[in-house]
Amino acid sequence: MDGSALLDEVEAFHRRFNIFPLEAAYVAVTLWDAHAHLLDCFDSTPRLAFLSPEPGSGKSRALEIVETLVPQPMVAVNASASALFRAVSGMEGRPTILFDEIDTIFSPKAGENEQLRGFLNAGHRRSGVMWRCVGDGSNQQVQEFPSFCGVAVAGLGSLPDTILTRSVIVRMRRRAPNEQVEPFRQRIHEKEGHALRDRLATWAQSIRHLVDGVFPALPEGISDRPADVWEPLLAVADAAGGAWPERARAACIELVNAAKTSDKGSVGIRLLTDLRDYVFNGIDRLPTVAILDRLHSLEEAPWADMSGKALDARGLSRILREYMTADNTPIAARNIKAGGSVMKGYYASDLHDAWQRYCPPPAESPLLPLLPLPGSSEAVSG
Repeated sequence: MDGSALLDEVEAFHRRFNIFPLEAAYVAVTLWDAHAHLLDCFDSTPRLAFLSPEPGSGKSRALEIVETLVPQPMVAVNASASALFRAVSGMEGRPTILFDEIDTIFSPKAGENEQLRGFLNAGHRRSGVMWRCVGDGSNQQVQEFPSFCGVAVAGLGSLPDTILTRSVIVRMRRRAPNEQVEPFRQRIHEKEGHALRDRLATWAQSIRHLVDGVFPALPEGISDRPADVWEPLLAVADAAGGAWPERARAACIELVNAAKTSDKGSVGIRLLTDLRDYVFNGIDRLPTVAILDRLHSLEEAPWADMSGKALDARGLSRILREYMTADNTPIAARNIKAGGSVMKGYYASDLHDAWQRYCPPPAESPLLPLLPLPGSSEAVSG
């Protein structure tokens, strides 16, 4: 079976019903569909996340098409962690979990849902298990429940950072007037998807020896968690051949960079980055009151309104003391002499080590040099 031609057909099937924001997304989703048939060959499985800021952006439809192409699909809406890990460990054949409306689980009003977050995080790796006490009354025994399985989710907003970093992220948007898709008729098109699914399963069995235990070459700069996410997809692309190895690596770079651009990181990393880029910006020390004033003035930052109140000196101290100076001591406010008085504040030298370890590289200024005004000496001489 020609794996490259088969993946072309799977991609074309998605294109009939889905409008993705990037060409790279079609490549990634197609490879994800195929990798779900080969999970036992990999050490990890990426989560596939269709996210959007508004309803009506095609997230559920994307999940619906994926459902027709993956093995043992299990559609979960508002399912508990206990139900999911029992399903993974108890069903005949490992299910592929498709979790729609994931925002109802992780939205601010829904609470933390640490059990479900733990399940999604643990199941990213082959070694992931959930431990639970099983039995009646005082007769309890600790039992291991495997949680390694493919998971695709769809929802509004974002997801906890620990899940995002384990995901291929497709940020969906509403279709523009000139973007047309074919209506999905379940009774007709589901059969077509299932036919492709069966061919994917047959092809997957024929190329297991090409992907089992294989670590594909990664694009330059792809390491750590992004490498865990993309290794299975690149291995599938290499086994398919044709244009897929090149397309997969281009998609990997594009989507990883897109995730970095849209990902502000944790609150701590966001704070460190804003302190470096907008607050200190070459200044060696600043009083806490000046730091807070500058943070609150950043229009697109959260510091002026964090759950209904502005970041204060205590909150600033609480976040920064989680990070260390170059001497491996917590970052803390120190005395700063200014105009004959002493104020509490922070030194750039204390933050420098954390800036290097946690913050993304400073963005280059997109502004072009100003052109000379018409009639000026520079304009005349030029």
